Amino acid sequence: MKTYHDIVGDGGSNVAAQVKAQAEQLEQRLANVKYIVAIMSGKGGVGKSSLTVNLAAALQDAGHRVGIVDADINGASIVQMAGVSRKPEFGSHGVRPAVAQNGVQVMSIDLFLNEGDPVEWLSTVDHSAYAWRGLVEVGVIREMLADTDWDAPDILLIDLPPGTDKLPNLLDILPDLTAAIVVTVPSRASQYVVRKSVLIARKFLGDRPIGLVENMAAFICTACETEHVLFRGGDETDWISELGVFRLGAIPFDPELGELVDSGQSYMPPAVSGTASATTSGAASATASPAASAAATRSASPLPVAVLAIRNIANKMLEMISKSPIPDPASEVLS
Repeated sequence: MKTYHDIVGDGGSNVAAQVKAQAEQLEQRLANVKYIVAIMSGKGGVGKSSLTVNLAAALQDAGHRVGIVDADINGASIVQMAGVSRKPEFGSHGVRPAVAQNGVQVMSIDLFLNEGDPVEWLSTVDHSAYAWRGLVEVGVIREMLADTDWDAPDILLIDLPPGTDKLPNLLDILPDLTAAIVVTVPSRASQYVVRKSVLIARKFLGDRPIGLVENMAAFICTACETEHVLFRGGDETDWISELGVFRLGAIPFDPELGELVDSGQSYMPPAVSGTASATTSGAASATASPAASAAATRSASPLPVAVLAIRNIANKMLEMISKSPIPDPASEVLS
C-alpha cells in the first residue's frame, strides 16, 4: 500500500510533512492524558452520550481531571447535556474547551454552531459528496483533539456516533487508545447490533480492555421500589464473557436523571463521606440488581436512583483501564 511519502509531484504542498506535523501536535496536546477511552455502540438511542456525561461527572468527582470529545459530528449533544456555554474562547495556544460547572472539559462541533443548527457539508458537486464526507469528518475529530488547548486532563472520553466503522476511524487518529466501553440496552435488537460492535472492537483493539454497560436495565417504581422490566426477550447467551468483555454494570431507567441531563445539569454534587464510602464499598456490586442499587442510593441521599450505579461503573472502569496493556504501534491492525 502506498503512503504519503510515495506521492510524486504534489505541487510543493509537502503532504507527508503536514501529516507528520499534525501527528506531533496531537501527541503534544495529549501528553498529560493517561487514559483515552472511547464510548461506543453500534446502535443509536441506547443512552451513550448520557452515559458519557454522567461517567465524566463521576470521574471528576472522584478527583480526576476529565475531558470529553463529542465525536458525533452530525448528532452532537454533549454541549446540551453538559450545560456548557456555546461561546468558545480562543487563545494563543488554540481554542479553549468549554468547562462545565463540575469542571469537566468539553470540545464539540456544537460549540461553534448556533443552538439547534445542523452541520452542513458544503461541496461544489453535491451528488459526489459522499466520497469525501467521511474523510472530512475524521479530519474534524483530529482537529478537535489537536487544536484544543486542553487544561491537562488525565482522562479523555471520546463519545463516538453509532456505527461499527467509527472505532477503526478513531484508531487511525489515536492508535494509543486505552480502551472502549460499549453501551447497550437489554433488548435482543440492540444486543444483536452491539455484539457486532464488540467483534469489531476486539479485532482492532487486540488485548486492550473492552467494557460493557447495560443502560435502562429496569424501571424502579419510586413509590414501592418494585423493579419492572422495560425490555423483554434480551439475548440470554453469555456472549459477553465469550468475547472477553468486562461487565461494568447496569443502570436503571431514571426519569429524574433524564430531566437533569436534558436541562444541562449535573446530578453529581460534591462528594460527602456517606456517598463516597458507599461508592468505594459498593464497587464490587456494580452488577447488583438495579432495585438494590436504587434502595441503597435513596437510603444514603436524595440523589437520583442511577447515581450509585454510575459511580460503581466509574470505579470498575478505572480498575479495568489501569490493567490495560500498553499498545505496540507496530502491531496495530488499522487496515
